[in-house]
Amino acid sequence: MNLNQVTIYSEKPVETVEFFEKLGLRRIVDSLPRYARLECPDGESTLSVQSAENVVVTNNIVLYFECENLDETVAALRSKGLFFDEDPTDREWLWRQAYMTDPNGNRICLFYAGDNRKNPPWRVKS
Repeated sequence: MNLNQVTIYSEKPVETVEFFEKLGLRRIVDSLPRYARLECPDGESTLSVQSAENVVVTNNIVLYFECENLDETVAALRSKGLFFDEDPTDREWLWRQAYMTDPNGNRICLFYAGDNRKNPPWRVKS
């Protein structure tokens, strides 16, 4: 099994697509303002934005995007006018993370974990 698609329901589909394009995702399906699909520049994952009314944002899901040069990526995104809620910070779980919020209020984490993403020192032995 492979998680390869996430959909965000939004009252602001155009702004949401523009936000993720600034992050580096590429639009591959465009039926805005109703729907759009974007692909990540690395890997096979896609993210779609679907127009919806009365969307209730909950803070129990965070979208994580890994980038090797986290600090440089954050600086480049700031130069495009994007705001970060939290600067890049080294975490005790061996990841470096920075947080922002999309136009819908969803939390977005840009991070770098390298091998520690799937193989931290405390990984369960199989």
